[in-house]
Amino acid sequence: MLPANLLPVSASESTQHLPAPPVAPDTRLRRLRVAQGILLLFHVTGFVGLAFSQNPAFYLQFVPLNLVLTAVLLFAFQRDRSFAFLSFCLTVVVVGFFVEVVGIRTGKIFGQYSYGATLGFAWLGVPLIIGLNWLMLTYMTGILARYLPLPGFVRAVAAALLMVGMDICLEPVAVRYDFWTWAYDLIPLQNFKGWFAVALILQVYFNRTDFEKRNPLVPFVYLVQLLFFFGLSWFIR
Repeated sequence: MLPANLLPVSASESTQHLPAPPVAPDTRLRRLRVAQGILLLFHVTGFVGLAFSQNPAFYLQFVPLNLVLTAVLLFAFQRDRSFAFLSFCLTVVVVGFFVEVVGIRTGKIFGQYSYGATLGFAWLGVPLIIGLNWLMLTYMTGILARYLPLPGFVRAVAAALLMVGMDICLEPVAVRYDFWTWAYDLIPLQNFKGWFAVALILQVYFNRTDFEKRNPLVPFVYLVQLLFFFGLSWFIR
């Protein structure tokens, strides 16, 4: 009788403990191009619909869905989904949401504003999807800033400025399409100061959280969103 370690094993038994083969570079690139194509289709369709349609309300109803699908594609390319990363995501979503709750109730963070119906279901006067928006922006700008050869805090400042830059492009579109409205129809300077302060705190937290901070889809998502809001704000003037 042969010793146990010399007994023949089936092919499935001999391979079941082997590590999964790495994804080939061309496969990763193909997946990236598919994701970029889907995102481009989302944003081009939305731009054309809002800018040229006789019924922009039809396209506005898909704004929350568009944001969720963008987030799904974006985080699909985040390879490290460790506890630290998931904790970071949950913390930013919660902080971003409740900062907005305090903001609309006191007017002391961003100024006097209130949310409309476009962003979907709201709790405590704030659409639930706002927390996801804070997460995506914090995550994307934090990763983009890591391309800069800067010390940690200066990099956090740069990332916070990228977030404020996105908000500057977003504000005219948000007001026009009832994302939110400002008192006296005036976007206050306080809004951008508040955005910078909150963004800077979140970026410092981003830098101090230990997870892999690389995502090949991030530059494309940030750029396509920036162009979408900048182009639409210019068109609706």
